[in-house]
Parts: sequence; C-alpha cells; structure tokens
Amino acid sequence: MEKEMWGGGGVTVSAVSFLSQMGNLLKVLTCTELEHGPNFFLDFENAQPTEGEREVWNQVNSVLQDSENILFGLHSYKGAGQEIRDAIQNPNDLMLQERAWNLVCPLVIKLKKFYSFSLRLEEALKSLLVSLTCPPLTPTQHLEREQALAKQFAEILHFTLRFDELKMRIPAIQNDFSYYRRTISRNRINNMNLDIENEVNNEMANRMSLFYAEATPMLKTLSNATTNFVTENKTLPLENTTDCLSTMASVCKVMLETPEYSSRFSSEDTLLFCMRVMVGVIILYDYVHPNGAFNKSSKIDMKGCIKVLKDQPADNVEGLLNALK
Repeated sequence: MEKEMWGGGGVTVSAVSFLSQMGNLLKVLTCTELEHGPNFFLDFENAQPTEGEREVWNQVNSVLQDSENILFGLHSYKGAGQEIRDAIQNPNDLMLQERAWNLVCPLVIKLKKFYSFSLRLEEALKSLLVSLTCPPLTPTQHLEREQALAKQFAEILHFTLRFDELKMRIPAIQNDFSYYRRTISRNRINNMNLDIENEVNNEMANRMSLFYAEATPMLKTLSNATTNFVTENKTLPLENTTDCLSTMASVCKVMLETPEYSSRFSSEDTLLFCMRVMVGVIILYDYVHPNGAFNKSSKIDMKGCIKVLKDQPADNVEGLLNALK
C-alpha cells in the first residue's frame, strides 16, 4: 500500500524520487528539520525487502517465523516443581520417581528447542551485521536503504527482550534442568542408559546449563555474537558496528519522543516494539564498545533515551529500565 508522506500536500512515497529521500534519516538523527514536519522515519511496520536485500532477508525470515512459537512455548512452560519435590522427599517411592522423571523429560526437550533457537538467532544476527556494516556505505546509509533488514534486526532484539523477560519469571526452568542433570548422573553411575541422552547428551546439557544460568540468556547470546563478529572481522572498523547500533538507538529515540512520528504507527504495540529495540541496541553497544554506552564519549544520548522511557506508562517500561541498570 502507498503511504502518504507528511507535508507536501499528499505526495505519496511512489511519487517521491529515490534521491529526494536520501539524507532524510540524517535529518531524523540531527532533528534539525523537525519544525518543518518529519518526512522520513524507519518503517518498522511496513518495510519490504528490495531485490538486493532479498537473499539475506529470506535467510533471517526463516528464523524469525519460528519466534512466536518459541515465545508461546516459553509462556506456557509450567515446570514440574511439585512432582520433583515429592520425588526428592520420597526417594524410595518408585512411582513418584517415575512420575517426576516422565514430566521432566519433555520439559528438557522443550528447553533444548529454546536453546537451539538461540543458535539460529545468533547466525541470523551475524548475517544482518554483515549487511548493515559493510563498506562503502555508512551505517546511516545502510539503515536508510535497507529498511527491511533494519526491521529484521529490530525484530530480533524485540524477540530477545521478550524471551528474557518471560524467562526471568520462570524459576522452574533451572530447577527442572538441575533435577534432570542430577538424575542422569545418578543413573549413569548405576549403568542405566536412558533414551533421552540421545536427545540431550552430556555436552549438550553442559551448554544448555550455561545458557539458562544467565539472567538474560538470549541477550547474552546476541551480545557474544556481536562481540565475536567484531573480533572475527578485523578488517572492518569497530565504528561500523558501533555506529550501526548507536544510529538505531537514535532513530528509535527520535521516533518515540516526536508525536509526528509516533502518530504514524498504526498500533500502540509498535511503540513498545520501538522501546525494546532502543534498549536492546544500547545494551549491545555497551557490550561491544570499549568505553560502553554510559561513557560521556558515547554516541548514544543516554539521558535522552532514559527520559523517553520514563515518559511512558510505568508498566510498559519497568523491565526495560531494569535491563539498562
């Protein structure tokens, strides 16, 4: 669908030449033309891939299309707390042991699915970083010209913070997995072979244990992936990556604090999406940049970003402010 631009007497995007749009993102970042009415914003709702973006977009989309199922699976995770307590308190009751074990095994398979998805998400992020930081374009030019990839980058961050917010509310995950590992170890001593070890062997269990031990495991995965991307691409200036992150944070902040922009979103959910993305890129920047995001030399306006969050309803931003802390 064609979308009307602000100002210009109802001129549509299709009638505006490519050259006339170049540099508009910079106007958003510097805010020098806000008094004239905004004429560009990063379209998180409707951006579609160009032919040049299509290959990477398809690759990343194959991962993102599973993200809602992952969140649904995590949201519906109930745990086996009572059954585990009963089994521990009655170690000689084989029926209680079996009941706890039969409940825990499917949960561990589910936890493996979440962990495996984090590995796919890590690869998707690396593909996007390659596209959004490669010379000769600047990060600003990449975001301006490759909005569909920028939107996918934002969707990965949005998913990540939602996953971690849910995970923090489910202490049963670590309790269930600890019980699973203790039981496996005990049965191994007794020379018992269990079918589930074909699904979750000792090496996989070790990796999963490290993953779930993190307060925010998905964010930790993305942070490590971004740091590794910088380390592995020694010929790529660090600024290409950090500027991509700081630019995205600046775009989100301006869109949130400027009614002319935020009113163009068709759904209030997009405002929360924008907030999560802003917080996500700030945290990644803080991990990757040697001086962090909170240093005076940071290219991110931290005071402005925090003010934008505090201006929102408390229920929407409490978790995001905690993530920044």
